[in-house]
Amino acid sequence: MRRESINDLRAYLQEIIVGQSELIDRLLISLLTGGHILVEGLPGLAKTTAVKALADGVHARFQRIQFTPDLLPSDLTGSEIYHPDTRQFSFQEGPLFHEIILADEINRAPAKVQSALLEAMQEHQVTVGGASHRLPDLFMVMATQNPLEQGGTYPLPEAQLDRFLLHVVLDYPGFDEELDILRRSRNRLRNGAPPTPPSRVDVNTVLAARREVLNIHLAPELEAWIVRLITATRAPGDHVPELSEALDVGASPRGALALAQAACARAWLYGRDHVLPDDLLILAPDCLRHRILLSPKAALQRLDRDQVLARLIDALPAP
Repeated sequence: MRRESINDLRAYLQEIIVGQSELIDRLLISLLTGGHILVEGLPGLAKTTAVKALADGVHARFQRIQFTPDLLPSDLTGSEIYHPDTRQFSFQEGPLFHEIILADEINRAPAKVQSALLEAMQEHQVTVGGASHRLPDLFMVMATQNPLEQGGTYPLPEAQLDRFLLHVVLDYPGFDEELDILRRSRNRLRNGAPPTPPSRVDVNTVLAARREVLNIHLAPELEAWIVRLITATRAPGDHVPELSEALDVGASPRGALALAQAACARAWLYGRDHVLPDDLLILAPDCLRHRILLSPKAALQRLDRDQVLARLIDALPAP
């Protein structure tokens, strides 16, 4: 029943979003693991639309936060409000106290705001006035960023990037997909109403599905392959000599945990009780591209993170 509900949600997302099947899978994997997801892509690739559609299909409290350079930490966390009649303070919850948070253009917020968000993402709590306040059990951050704009943006700190389970990079749709987008958009304008979810997935169903994901079998051989890949990012020259100076920083142990979690969620999503090697190979770039730091030499060689990861994966024995 739980898998059927998630599959209904998936079908609804496919009605809304055309040609981004990988993004839909990643959004559902994030939902099934409780991990946070960073979606990066050029304007107009349905990043915000996809996250809002997921929120519409889940019976949970949703809040969109538009990040701007003048945002304050209290705009996210809430603040202590003074009541003159009682001469006491009470805590007024901010927008982070929702189950699903859309952090739109997350790289536009300054360091103090990112610090407040980092605590929420890692600890599932916020601290205001010396007191900590717990966030909902389902709490997850789905963030978007535009790689083109530089003015008024702040690069996300590596510690915060490491808290994202997945970093998904979107590309332009193909010709047939873009034609389908055009036709669907025109039909919706004529009909005047977008598709509606058949039935919204409630919070308890999602939490129960998360517990089932924890029971997905991950073979010891696949666990060992994950660790080999993570350690290969720390000494890439041991596997591909040409990459000996390509990375300044490799993936942390959190990368191994993220890849294992995501692979188990993908297996559950596709109706399996065990992880396949393909689950790891498909998800490895999204789990690791934001956890490695290229060196200046790699930039001179015009290598990007995906190319480095692909060459390391090819150099390792098949899982």
